[in-house]
Amino acid sequence: MDLAWLLLPDFVLIACGFLICRYTVLDRPVWEAAERLVYYLLFPVLLFGAIVRNPLQPTSMAALSGSGLAVVGAGIVLAYALRAWPGVDARAHAAGAQTAFRFNSYVALALAERLGGAPAVAAIAVLVSVCVPLCNVAAVWPLARHGGHGYLRELARNPLILATVAGLAGNLMGLKLPEVVGTTLHRIGAAALPLGLMAVGAGLRVGALRDAPKLAAALLAIRHAVLPALALAIVAWAVDLPPLQQLAVVVFAALPTASSAYVLAARLGGHASYVAGLVTLSTLLGMASIPLALSALRWMQPL
Repeated sequence: MDLAWLLLPDFVLIACGFLICRYTVLDRPVWEAAERLVYYLLFPVLLFGAIVRNPLQPTSMAALSGSGLAVVGAGIVLAYALRAWPGVDARAHAAGAQTAFRFNSYVALALAERLGGAPAVAAIAVLVSVCVPLCNVAAVWPLARHGGHGYLRELARNPLILATVAGLAGNLMGLKLPEVVGTTLHRIGAAALPLGLMAVGAGLRVGALRDAPKLAAALLAIRHAVLPALALAIVAWAVDLPPLQQLAVVVFAALPTASSAYVLAARLGGHASYVAGLVTLSTLLGMASIPLALSALRWMQPL
């Protein structure tokens, strides 16, 4: 199965953004406006719509949710711990820490549909729904602290967190959107991924990772080696999950980092070009880490 090719379009979009910004009249001012559009409208609409459309069953999905939270929680702890390393660049860490534990939910949903159809999509949707709030809170904390922003104030007005909370509330209340509203939200949200990835490319600085190469290596190692290994250990020994949910947890843990990490860093005054480099490398590494993690799962317990 050519899983690696599923991520190739994401990298091509990043490359397109880089080339368009550098070699056409659509330069930085255009992409700065695009970043604001993605951050304040497109990504929040996408998150809200995806969560509302996928009914949650808290009781039956408790073990699945706990597994996902364990993976994300481990990533947060390890990423934060890197701040204590001698000589770590505080600005690079504040912006880049999020790339160790955040995940590209759009790639996750596309992979789930291809690997297991609607049931796999539902399982991934549960993981996205329960883990996005934790990831967004943990991503804002170091950026707000380093930038001198009020942490609670940043959380209270963060559009990604607000959209997630609103989506979860609507889901648990059984909110059913009229078809015309649901279709409109879906079409608005559909623009988030391509434009967000192109904004990553537009903000890319080829040499930015040289500002803190050891930190970059450590963050990417957490995202693409430690977390997939932890997910494999969880499904093998810690919890008794059905095969489809095992698949969902392992795919979830091996995903590339969220493309919106760059947008968040840019909007909160972080080292955005450093994060753009991390997102680009993470997308490339994901083309290897996902097939490797799935191969290990099949070796441990054939699906």
